Amino acid sequence: MGIVQRQTAINTVLTYTGFILGGINYLFLFTRFLSEDYYGLVGVILSTAALLMPLLALGVPNTLVRYFSKYQDKSTLNGFLTYNLFLPLLAILPLAGFSYLANEAIAAFMSRENTLVADYTGHIFAIAMAMAYFEVFFAWSRVRLKTAFGTFLKEVFVRLGVLLLLILLGMEIIQVEFFLYALIVLYLVRMLLMAFYALKLQPLKINFKFPSESRELLGYSLLIVLGGSVSVLLLELDRFMINQYIPIENVAYYTVAVFIATVIIVPFRAMQQITSPLTATYLNSGDTKALSELYQKSSLNLFLLASGIFLLILGNINTLDELLPEAYRGGFYVVLLIGLAKVYDSVSGINNAILYNSVYYRQLLVMGVGLAAGMIGLNAWLIPEMGIEGAALATLLAVTAYNTIKIVFVYKKFGLSPFVGGHLKVLLLSLLCWVLFLPLDFEMHPVLSIALKSVLMALFFGGLSYRLRLSPELNGLLDSWMRRFR
Repeated sequence: MGIVQRQTAINTVLTYTGFILGGINYLFLFTRFLSEDYYGLVGVILSTAALLMPLLALGVPNTLVRYFSKYQDKSTLNGFLTYNLFLPLLAILPLAGFSYLANEAIAAFMSRENTLVADYTGHIFAIAMAMAYFEVFFAWSRVRLKTAFGTFLKEVFVRLGVLLLLILLGMEIIQVEFFLYALIVLYLVRMLLMAFYALKLQPLKINFKFPSESRELLGYSLLIVLGGSVSVLLLELDRFMINQYIPIENVAYYTVAVFIATVIIVPFRAMQQITSPLTATYLNSGDTKALSELYQKSSLNLFLLASGIFLLILGNINTLDELLPEAYRGGFYVVLLIGLAKVYDSVSGINNAILYNSVYYRQLLVMGVGLAAGMIGLNAWLIPEMGIEGAALATLLAVTAYNTIKIVFVYKKFGLSPFVGGHLKVLLLSLLCWVLFLPLDFEMHPVLSIALKSVLMALFFGGLSYRLRLSPELNGLLDSWMRRFR
């Protein structure tokens, strides 16, 4: 777990830096410098682009991670990399032509409930294409176990750029139209920077002599498109469907609440950048013992971290509302429901990586299709009935069913379980912290109240976790930092 701890620590710092910038953007700048309609529009553009991205990437990021360790000869490696570099064009070029020819029909569908979206369908495709090739080159660097720069670009770069653009917008130096086009430029620049870094890290000599297993690679890539879309569906489908059923300003309100809850998943996102290629290596080498250890440790550590963050958020959400414009307040139940879904995602550990990189990826595809159908049905039912709380409930129900099925499947096929005795201890500690601290309230300025309550909760939860040694890995990391400080 040494390399996992180091890379995860770096990625977590970078990811939280990005989330701090995102918090400034989503909670304070967007809500003040953009109208609710345009804030909702930005959410629709980015969410729809993220939904389209896996299709345009054509499964290549997963293919790179799964098969890279099999190609160590320089000639075959160049053929393998060349194949994966050009494969996404099979999706991008036809879809670009289709979107150009059918632009009016696409715009009419997207703007069925909100006409503002009709003029910005081109933005969606351009950003989706940039996202797709960014993920290809990020995977290119991840297989070399180098994730820090890619994490910086993914989590920090665009958010920092958006922050600067919003400040210019607030100063009336730029207009909303310029801001929306600048978003495209930010994603394209991010893609190019990732490409330069990946090609420097793993140079490529173009070789059109593709691997003899090209048909197997293509089959895997095509099948993984739907399976790989699942994680994106969990994040973005609800906002896309809110746009289809209720006024677009609700996307803005939902985006604020979801962003707050998404902070919970930061350690999971940081860890999976390094655990995914390691999982592929263990599976390819047949090292079941190392795989089981990685599965259990990742699940326990992520459960502990996610639970602590979830409690901090819930304990302060009502106080945080006092700092937001009135229209964006009252998202407690959205944060609660989405937060529970994120915690369960964390508990699942690396089971996604195990299935993606094993012979059972086809079964993961079937599960993904079932999840997509379930989420669409639940959102179509619950959003008109309950509004944004319905979208959050749909996400929680779908995530719970999906992760439970995957955990059971991995156990039956591999004999591996993420659960150890420490999971029950973390759950009991979390419930105790919930009972003690959630009713606690301080009559002072909201910022001071949040700071004081957060410190008290962190000391209680973190201190007991350390004392009980719920996570030997996190204890060891903390001890190492303390020794360096001394």
